[in-house]
Amino acid sequence: MIRSEQIQNAAHLWQEHRDAEFPANLRGVEFEGIDMVLLDADTAGCAYTWINNGGTLDPQRRRILQTCAEDLDRSIPQISDPSGHRYYQRLRQLALLISDALDAK
Repeated sequence: MIRSEQIQNAAHLWQEHRDAEFPANLRGVEFEGIDMVLLDADTAGCAYTWINNGGTLDPQRRRILQTCAEDLDRSIPQISDPSGHRYYQRLRQLALLISDALDAK
């Protein structure tokens, strides 16, 4: 997949994520010490930056995104609410799309 397609796919997922309502039942919830609101904010911040920087991230945000992807993998199986599960699955898909694009660079 070429870079412009990756950015376009990420931008589409990003817009879906922005249009989705945060699952209210996950406010203030932590799984294994992972705050779900902060996980959303950190991942979203990295995605926003990557998209708006034409597919690049600085080393610090790369590390943050990697940690977010790992935290999403650990926390998603613990989300019982279907809408919350979908919300974070989409966020995980976005994080992995960006991570794969960065690794391929």
